[in-house]
Amino acid sequence: MPIKVQNDLPAKAALENENIFVMDEARAMSQDIRPLEILILNLMPLKEETELQLLRVMSNTPLQVNCTFLMVSNHVAKNTSASHLNKFYVYFDDIKKQKFDGMIITGAPVENMEYEEIHYWDELTKIMEWSRRHVTSTLHLCWGAQAGLYYHYGIPKYERETKLSGVYRHKLLHRREPLVRSLDDYFYCPHSRYTEVRREDIQKHPELEILAESEEAGVFLVISKDGRQIFIQGHPEYDRMTLANEYHRDLNKGLNPTVPCNYYENNDPFSSPILSWRNMSGTIYSNWLNYYVYQVTPYTLETE
Repeated sequence: MPIKVQNDLPAKAALENENIFVMDEARAMSQDIRPLEILILNLMPLKEETELQLLRVMSNTPLQVNCTFLMVSNHVAKNTSASHLNKFYVYFDDIKKQKFDGMIITGAPVENMEYEEIHYWDELTKIMEWSRRHVTSTLHLCWGAQAGLYYHYGIPKYERETKLSGVYRHKLLHRREPLVRSLDDYFYCPHSRYTEVRREDIQKHPELEILAESEEAGVFLVISKDGRQIFIQGHPEYDRMTLANEYHRDLNKGLNPTVPCNYYENNDPFSSPILSWRNMSGTIYSNWLNYYVYQVTPYTLETE
């Protein structure tokens, strides 16, 4: 898939160096097709890193995708320059009258707080409510999945005794669902979190279906029966070094973190990590874009 980006977005050069097809605005405008409009609410602190990760995993499909990056208005990002945000991001008020084919809500480093204590919670709930009428399908990641399950279905999160960090094996439960088409019976995915949602709470809602889970990491993939809400309690978008960077950051802070599970060769945190989830990640994102966005979205996106 050609990812359509602004000509000078920093992630563009990195993707091109990885031999990923990136289309600039001028070339995209010359093609007689309508790209999918995907809105990305990026709540992660290292926004440029997350941009690159998400653009990379959405690149494995023949569809053309136009991404709009969204930020909340009452939170000041400390790890991304104001010039980058002003140039490449929009606020909710800028796009609230538009409609989008798909939306991604990322995780955020706020999971140890109660939802209502988070200073941008009210704005986030407005965006999630708005998405029900303005977005064909929304993909929620990690804390974003927990927040979405709580807002839409009242499903609580629970604190874990220790941080879950590593790459864990998951079992596929419902192969007939198009979202998991072509996945193996078992697959691996990174997790990095202190909290979790639980199977027994999700099963109280017949409109939800658990598609994959892990003995160690718990529920991984949940979908609403209409395909409009998808929840991933993990980080399939992470690249090879993300967990390593998190581990060494916490180590340098004196937090005595546990070495990420199933991640390093011989469990050596100073070796190169093993990449074991790239195909799974590309498959899930491609299936989402194709079966839950492209196949069902209207050709013409209207505005209010």
